[in-house]
Order: sequence, then C-alpha cells, then structure tokens
Amino acid sequence: MRSIPWESPPYIFINSIAEFFGGDKAEVAIFAGFCYNGEHQEKERMDKIMSEVCVFLADGFEEIEGLTVVDLLRRAGIETRTVSIMGQEEIQGAHGIIVKADSMFENTDFSEVKMLVLPGGMPGTIHLKEHKGLEKLILKHNEEKKYLAAICAAPTVFGGMGILKGKKAICYPGMEEGLTGAEVTCQPAVTDGHITTSRGLGTAIDFALALISELRDKESADTISKQVVYER
Repeated sequence: MRSIPWESPPYIFINSIAEFFGGDKAEVAIFAGFCYNGEHQEKERMDKIMSEVCVFLADGFEEIEGLTVVDLLRRAGIETRTVSIMGQEEIQGAHGIIVKADSMFENTDFSEVKMLVLPGGMPGTIHLKEHKGLEKLILKHNEEKKYLAAICAAPTVFGGMGILKGKKAICYPGMEEGLTGAEVTCQPAVTDGHITTSRGLGTAIDFALALISELRDKESADTISKQVVYER
C-alpha cells in the first residue's frame, strides 16, 4: 500500500484533530479511514439494493409526476428507487425544486427491476431522450416484456423508439405526433400490455394507481386511493 506523507492536506487535518484531543496521529488516521470506507461501502451497498421500480430523474423533470409515483408506490410497499441520469445525485426539477436521487444511473443494478418509469416535464423529457444508456435499457425491457411507464411528454420517448406501434397510449395534449404508430386515447391513464402511459400532472395519481394495479392488484390500488382520500 502506498504511504501518504504526514504533511499532505488530508493529514494536516488529522494532525490538528490529534493535537486538539491529545490522541495518536496513527489512530486518528485509522479511524478517519474507517469512517470513510464505511460510508463508501454503505453507498455501494445501497446502489446494489434490488428495487422493483426505477423512476428516472433529469434536470427539468415535472416534480409532481415523478414524486407522486414514488410516494404512492412506496405506500403500497413497492420498493421504488429514484435514479439520476445527470451524472450527479442532485436534480433540479422544472420548477426549481431540488431532489436528491437514490442513486445514479451508472451505479445502479437494473438486473431485477420490474418497471421503468419516466416522468415528463421540460427539458427533462429531452434529457431522457438523449441518454443512450437509458434508451438501451428501455429497449431491453421492452424485448423482455417487462413493465414500462411514462407520463406527460415522456411517452414520446417510447414513441421515438417505435415501441408504441399498435398500442393504446396517451400523452400531454398537443404532443400526440410523438406517439408514433400508437392508437391515441383520452383516458387519465391507459395500460396496453406491459406499457402504461398518462396525460400529465393532473393525472399523476391515476397514473401511480394504475402502476400499483399492474405490480400488485386493483385491490391494493383501491386501498391506497382511499388512504390518500382520492376518489376515482
């Protein structure tokens, strides 16, 4: 193991702590290293925890659409993780709300994830469309007929990949051209096969309840609906 000189910046701090408390510098260094490694290992462990659902966050995402899904699914006991595609944990929503993601895309294990969820918002949806790693993951999920979900502008991400052809789908009003090949409907949320789409912020609860119905059952969705005093 390479040794680090005691006069280097990290150990200047360690020297100060040792002098203040009257402790041994080596013991302080070992303790500092233990704390750092423990925190680092815990972060790696958390990134590897298997989640049923991943909600992808990008700068400019519609906060209500993303967080309503996270909130209601967790109420239903569904392990749900927020994943940043921006290369940093802190994400700024379309209305300036800062959200700290549970993990970053490049550090997340998607092998056992059952559902991928895309919130809308601008420019969040554009960032989702431009992320090649996410595109590859969505296409793989689609091939395996695993659950896919998107709301507001985000269904156009699926449309651009050609995976809505022949399926009923919905999006934010005025963006229907982006649902390439889909049979456009006018419901708060629509599920066709393994893909669920929804219209926008005002239908976020309907969207989340539809996802609970898919992952669990209608009874579970109805229970959550009653808990949050939402009448369908």
